[in-house]
Amino acid sequence: MKNLHLLVFTTLILLSSCHKDDDAVAPIDQLPPATQTGAGTFGCLVNGEPFIDNSGSFNCFYQLVGGEYYFHISGTNFNMIPGGIDIGTIKKPIEEGQIYPLLEEIDGNASAALFFQDILETSTTNSDYTGEFSITKLDFINNIVSGTFTFDIKHPTTGETVKIREGRFDSHFTQ
Repeated sequence: MKNLHLLVFTTLILLSSCHKDDDAVAPIDQLPPATQTGAGTFGCLVNGEPFIDNSGSFNCFYQLVGGEYYFHISGTNFNMIPGGIDIGTIKKPIEEGQIYPLLEEIDGNASAALFFQDILETSTTNSDYTGEFSITKLDFINNIVSGTFTFDIKHPTTGETVKIREGRFDSHFTQ
């Protein structure tokens, strides 16, 4: 009988020390779906953590200025660091179905930037820290732009690499 009590006690201790995390939602499953309806979503993983801006009011435009095209979309979530993510082109048109390398923030390029509100600094993609974004939908009748992105950026003070993965956006844009 003593051995049975010891076995039951040991089993209870082992079972109680195990913890199931079945109810936990994977970070990628917390991101908004990759839609193409103008849903007003922007999300990605920042070093594996979900960054989501569901405000629907983020800045998104695709405009012809002085004969050159400029695209820009930005998402914010000031509960995270970085608190802002920008993706855009300078004097570069975009097209549905195309993939654009994210490089230096200069004329003719696409680039990305992170805003670190804790230190009031911004860091951008460059020749060493790159990525890409794609346009999955560009609808001029309904002014909808959707896409995906992934890139790396160097933290401006620590020098660590910030990894942006599984990025997606679906927004209305101004012309």
